[in-house]
Amino acid sequence: MLTTSIILLNWNGKELLEHFMPSVMKCCAADNVRIVVADNASTDDSVSFLKENYPSVKILAFDRNYGFAEGYNKAIEIIDSDFVVLLNTDVEVTEGWLSAPLDLLLRNPEIAAVQPKIRSFRARGFFEYAGAAGGFMDKWGYPFCRGRLFSTIEKDKGQYDNECELFWASGACMFLRRSCFLEAGGFDASFFAHQEEIDLCWRLKNKGYKIFYTPDSIVYHMGGATLDSSNPRKTFLNFRNNRLMLYKNLAKNDRRRVFFVRYWLDAAAAMAFLFSGKVADAWAVFRAYVVFNKDKKTYNDNGITKYPLKKFLQVYQKSIVFSYYLKRKKRFTDLFSDTMAGR
Repeated sequence: MLTTSIILLNWNGKELLEHFMPSVMKCCAADNVRIVVADNASTDDSVSFLKENYPSVKILAFDRNYGFAEGYNKAIEIIDSDFVVLLNTDVEVTEGWLSAPLDLLLRNPEIAAVQPKIRSFRARGFFEYAGAAGGFMDKWGYPFCRGRLFSTIEKDKGQYDNECELFWASGACMFLRRSCFLEAGGFDASFFAHQEEIDLCWRLKNKGYKIFYTPDSIVYHMGGATLDSSNPRKTFLNFRNNRLMLYKNLAKNDRRRVFFVRYWLDAAAAMAFLFSGKVADAWAVFRAYVVFNKDKKTYNDNGITKYPLKKFLQVYQKSIVFSYYLKRKKRFTDLFSDTMAGR
């Protein structure tokens, strides 16, 4: 019997565990499914709360806060299961949520990762910002989702109720074939948090694996429980990590062209922060570039095959920034058609 481990990464999240763990325990009862909490050296009562209220949950107590990326790396290395489910502690799962993603993984060995439909916990009829109905990318390396372009979040009206291949799956709730995760080298620990799942999925796709979305599994994500979207630390991580991801995964011939365009687009973003009074966020963009130039020296190609972004059907071959802000294309269905748009 193939086994599945649902891994929740926790850091000082007792209140979240109190609220969301009941749905996980209720909807995950099966002989071949186990629930694991990997604790990043919490200083609240998270661990004692779990031991007292959920003795069946396996706890991995780490010696310090390793962040999202390295925390999951350490947990997945320890946990010996065929499939692992990465589940944020601020996610409410629903009855039967495990079936469709695991079925996809069982049916097709080329699929390395699957994302369910992610709706907003606070506005339950709408998609959630970090994942929605699956992740895509534009030609300049900007990630976006079916159901969410920048700040425009769509109401779920069944418009994306089709299985489809993605460019990336959200780390808020990601089903993974453990062997593929390990083969790809896991998450890049230097990312700490944010966009590490996109980097992983890109590496998996370069290895020939597929990333999929299924609408037949639904979860509700609170979002922003660890870092608010307006936090300068998050701005720094997003800009630094995005640039690192591009540097690592782009073929050399594409890198110079993409980096030239992104320099000006990121500079425009920094100026927009500055003129809107968000000085700390503008400084975070500048710092991201400085740190990137130092960190990139630790990477080398190691003979890894890297394909141009135009090879992937899940890449929008235009600028999402210009399409959204200048051409006023506010929905995913304005960008793609047919099966990817769910029509």
